[in-house]
Amino acid sequence: MKLCGMTPRRIGFLVALVTLLLDQANKLWLIDVFKIGQRQPVHLTPFLDVIFAKNPGISYSLLSADTLTGRLALSAAALVVTAFLCVWLWRSQRLLTTIGLGLIIGGALGNNACDRFFYGYVADFYYFHVGGFSWYVFNLADVAITAGVICLLYESLIGEEPSANGKKRQGPASGPPNADAAEKR
Repeated sequence: MKLCGMTPRRIGFLVALVTLLLDQANKLWLIDVFKIGQRQPVHLTPFLDVIFAKNPGISYSLLSADTLTGRLALSAAALVVTAFLCVWLWRSQRLLTTIGLGLIIGGALGNNACDRFFYGYVADFYYFHVGGFSWYVFNLADVAITAGVICLLYESLIGEEPSANGKKRQGPASGPPNADAAEKR
């Protein structure tokens, strides 16, 4: 399946690049142009603020890495996982799968590789809260990763997409991802 003359693989890698660039541009603008550190909190709605939080760990500040060795270890682990996701994207022929993987790859590179390299921590900005309920602070890369996981779950559990031979496949009951290739042999 091609969209705008591009294969799903190319679309997935383009999504990863755009996700990475948008995440980093947003962070650069908030930190260096808007100077969020000196202007926080900025109340956007009664339940969403823009603040500046420095997260030395991973989600919810788990595995805090305050030392250079810790940051390198987290970055290396993220790069290994990202490499596996890139291989998965490369092999996938399904558009929604490649878009989901592209979102996750771009978000992971933005949060882990770039942020840890440039800042030594992950820069988070968006603080969601309702009344006494307070959710974690997140950034655009986190949104992209979450959206990517939702794409993969949808594709795996519910998704229906025509295969290369024109037949419709549905979720996991359709067999392995390379079922179409096996049919052509």
